[in-house]
Amino acid sequence: MRFARMRLKNWRNFVDVDVEIGDRLFITGPNAAGKSNFLDAFRFLRDIAKDGGGLQQAVKDRGGLSKIRCLAARRHPDVEIEVTLTDQASTDPWRYGIGLRQEQRGARRLLLGYERVWRSDKLLLSRPDRDDREDDQRMTQTHLEQIASNKKFRSIADTFSRTLYLHLVPQLLRYPGLANRDAAGEDPFGLKFLERVMTTPDKTRKARLRKIAQALKVAVPEFESLADTRDERGMPHLEAMYRHWRYNASRQREDQFSDGTLRLIGLLWSLLDGDSLLLLEEPELSLHSSIVARLPALIWRLQRARQRQVILSSHSADLFNDPGIRDDEVALLLPKGSEGTTVQLAREREDVRHLLEAGMTMAEAVLPMTAPQESGRLGLVK
Repeated sequence: MRFARMRLKNWRNFVDVDVEIGDRLFITGPNAAGKSNFLDAFRFLRDIAKDGGGLQQAVKDRGGLSKIRCLAARRHPDVEIEVTLTDQASTDPWRYGIGLRQEQRGARRLLLGYERVWRSDKLLLSRPDRDDREDDQRMTQTHLEQIASNKKFRSIADTFSRTLYLHLVPQLLRYPGLANRDAAGEDPFGLKFLERVMTTPDKTRKARLRKIAQALKVAVPEFESLADTRDERGMPHLEAMYRHWRYNASRQREDQFSDGTLRLIGLLWSLLDGDSLLLLEEPELSLHSSIVARLPALIWRLQRARQRQVILSSHSADLFNDPGIRDDEVALLLPKGSEGTTVQLAREREDVRHLLEAGMTMAEAVLPMTAPQESGRLGLVK
């Protein structure tokens, strides 16, 4: 299944937003507008549904409900998330919605305000129900995380739990001692990326590394091949071969790779790894502008083969200059002061449509709208 719509109410930067989502969604906006927080709504649903997760842990990992609730929330303090999902095998869409609140007195528990599931227009689940009212402790958990309770809509839980996010930090691969490799939970910054590569079935792993090597031959000077290996302690490594007059000197492991090479490997592996929703945050970092300019086309080719949905955030003009990006694939996040951040697709803005019709690129039409109004004064700071 794929996400077709996301509605957020009082979630972090957003008072009330409703966004349609296609096969690709490119998100842009000023710094601190909420790009990461928008992506985090998908990760939050995943953290509820995944093994070892659950509602209480997902909220705790984010610092509690007070950290999630939008500062602009006023009369209606509850946090709400609702998503619409579609299935190619059926014309009947799914909808899942939850509301979160906190007790005003006593233990101040985190509780569900409601939990609802629809298939087309048929309501399959509506909580609180009679059992919930007789035992409000039940409202500390979603049915999404309970196998015994989600049989009718388990496909939603499966879709949420398979969402993939990777924002690889090259320094963590070069210096693994900087962080706790044994920590449980998500690995969003790629500390255990090499373990993930090595635990992939041998045939699949070799095939993916060959495809990645083909891309690196184009993007990295003198690059020849890429292979997986283990050292004498059994630790996993990636090893690259470069053209060099000294054969042994041409071999390098990941601690010698450039930031751009490591990030490109992580990006390509993620695109090849499965068919679930993929969340990418500023994938252009450390990459040459000529490579960034080709990322949208690369992502499109790889995702089409797997019918995969990709949502990414970026500020890059090189990326948004791609002529294949449509106006229904770009979401603008624009802060409105005390009213939080608004989210609009480019096609919903008349000014953007006029600029595109006049011959401007998407980057020329959209990115100036996301620039801070006083950015020109930054160079005057002493």
